Amino acid sequence: MAPWLLSAKTGTAGRETDGIRGSSSGALRILDHADTAALWALAEADPVANIFVLSHLETTRTAAPTAAGGRVVGVFDGDELIAACWAGVNLVPVGVDADTGPEIGAFLARSGRRYSSIFGPSEAVLSIWSQLQFSSPQPFDVRSDQPLLQMTGTSQVSPAPGLRYAQPAELDVLLPACAAMFEEEVGYSPVSGGSHHYRQRVKSLIARQQSLVDFDASGQVVFKAELGTVSSSVVQIQGVWVNPSYRGRGLSAPYMSAVVEAARQVAPVVSLYVNAYNAPARATYETVGFEQVGTFATILF
Repeated sequence: MAPWLLSAKTGTAGRETDGIRGSSSGALRILDHADTAALWALAEADPVANIFVLSHLETTRTAAPTAAGGRVVGVFDGDELIAACWAGVNLVPVGVDADTGPEIGAFLARSGRRYSSIFGPSEAVLSIWSQLQFSSPQPFDVRSDQPLLQMTGTSQVSPAPGLRYAQPAELDVLLPACAAMFEEEVGYSPVSGGSHHYRQRVKSLIARQQSLVDFDASGQVVFKAELGTVSSSVVQIQGVWVNPSYRGRGLSAPYMSAVVEAARQVAPVVSLYVNAYNAPARATYETVGFEQVGTFATILF
C-alpha cells in the first residue's frame, strides 16, 4: 500500500454546497464574514502552526470567501468553531485533528476541486487526506515528517554581514536562483509551464522587502531566503538556498543567523519547517538556535 493510502471509507459522490452538512463532530459549512472572530481565535491557539491563515486574516480582515475563490471550511460543535481548513489553491488546516480531518476531507471531496498541495500539522493533513484521496489525483510526493521549528531569541552564531534585502532591479539575477531552489525542493521547475506567475511571486516578495540575498563579486547569488509568510507575531522563513558552488564552506549557519536577525525586526517569533531527511539543513538550524515545536506534513500534486 502506498504511504498516503490511509484506512478510510470511500467518500460519497455528490456536489458540495455552501450549506450546513451534519457530521459526527458537528456541522460543516463555508465560513462567512460573521465567523471572522471565531476563525481568528482558533488560529491564534497556535500562531506558529497557523501562520498562513493568520497572515490572511490580518490582510483581509475577514473569513469570507475571496474574489480569487479561496474559502474556509468550518466544523462546528453547536455554535463553536472547533476546526477549519483554508481551501484555495492549497489546503491548509487549522485546529484539525484525527476526528475532524476525515470529515473535512469528505466535504472537500464532494466539490470536485483540485489542489496544488495540502500542508500543515501532520495529523491534520493526513487525516484530511484519508478521505480526500478517493476523489483526488495521486500525489507525486507525500512528506509526512517535516519538523516545525521556531526561535524566539537571538542566535549565538555571528550573522553573515553581506545579507540584505533584494532590490527590484535584481529580479532577473535572483529569479534563476529562486527557480533552482524550488526545483531542488519540490522536484519540478516552477517555470516549466511559463515564467509569468512565478516571476510575479518573486517580484512581489522583493517589493514587500521579504526577499533576502547576498551576491559574490561576480554578481552570482551566493545565498537567498524569503520571509515567506508574515503575521504580526510570527515570520515563517521559506526558500532557503545556497549556491552549489559555495556549499561545504560553513556559510549556511551565518547566513541563517542573518535571516533570523532580519525576521525578528518584523515579528518576535521566527519559524520554518524542514524535511526530516534533510540532515544538513536540520544541523544548520539547530546550530543557529531553532527548536522543534511540532511536525508538519505536505502532500504535493
